[in-house]
Amino acid sequence: MLRRIVALVVKELRVLLRDPRSRMVVILPPLVQLIVFANAASFDLYEVPVAVFDEDNSELSRRLIDSLDQSDAFSVEHRIHTEAEARELIDARECVAVVRIPDRLQANYESGVPTRIQLILDARTSNTALLVLSYCQEILGNLLLKLAEEGRFTGSVLQIRARAWYNPNLASRWFFVPGVVALVTLVTSVIVTALSVAREREQLTLERVLVAPFRPVELLVGKTIPGVLIGLFSATLVLSVALLVFRVPFRASLSVLYLCVAAFLMSSVGVGLLVSSLARTQQQALLGAFIVLVPSVILSGFATPVENMPRFFQILAVVDPLLYFVRDIRALFLEGATVGQLSGDLLRMGAIGLAALAVAALVFRRRVT
Repeated sequence: MLRRIVALVVKELRVLLRDPRSRMVVILPPLVQLIVFANAASFDLYEVPVAVFDEDNSELSRRLIDSLDQSDAFSVEHRIHTEAEARELIDARECVAVVRIPDRLQANYESGVPTRIQLILDARTSNTALLVLSYCQEILGNLLLKLAEEGRFTGSVLQIRARAWYNPNLASRWFFVPGVVALVTLVTSVIVTALSVAREREQLTLERVLVAPFRPVELLVGKTIPGVLIGLFSATLVLSVALLVFRVPFRASLSVLYLCVAAFLMSSVGVGLLVSSLARTQQQALLGAFIVLVPSVILSGFATPVENMPRFFQILAVVDPLLYFVRDIRALFLEGATVGQLSGDLLRMGAIGLAALAVAALVFRRRVT
């Protein structure tokens, strides 16, 4: 009995390793996941852009700004003079925080008067906001220790008072739930469309469909629409749960939301059809979808900010439609974004979808002729 089992195992391994496609499936996905996770999935902050609103302009305020700028975590890229400028920078995502140093900071410190330094946070990404707050508190603490070593300790209390915009309580649920909506929509649409053509090819029914009066483009369109409809259903279902069960605030128009969903589904279904056109079996299609999905999620900023990733992965993320959809759906929930504000991302998702559908049509036509 043992010899028969060993012989069967050896036979299966030979079949698996003899096929070049199977060898790639065994070797490539683990390497891709390891490289992407090790380099892109980081919660550390590096050179995060911040703005400074210095109302004191004293030696102490300048030392605090220098401490921020010289740290590995922050880069002081903007000097502003009004709160309106702070709002513009955060709305445009040009900085993740604004450090507002109050008037008479040094005078209050030297006279022993407790003083608070205001930290205005972009809380649309709540985990990054919490990290920024923690890093700023650490930098301020180190500065106070240096002042004490210099004999300038006065017993005065300098504190950071955080003010979080868009997510006042820094609730992680408000950050993650909209991202889960995008994630579920991606997984559903990609897997459904990835299996469509591969299923026909594996069950040997593709030839029957091809002899029918359908052109390859018509067949691909017919395969695309079910994926879009199922993706719309999944998105609606998860959105309903987000609004009714988790009570995440939604501040935009539903019409704008579904416009974003439609643009995203166009791109995700295109990627799924491309995977399906390349695969010969449903197993290969599932593995191909897995190879696409995991890097897409990591590079989307779903959990870790794209700005913290190495430059190569930031460039690679440009072709990830989930990056734009995650960003847009969070803006719709927390900001009440409009079509005009999201127009750039909508065009990018549409362009990715058209490119993926065009390549899928080309590959499919070559595989069936």
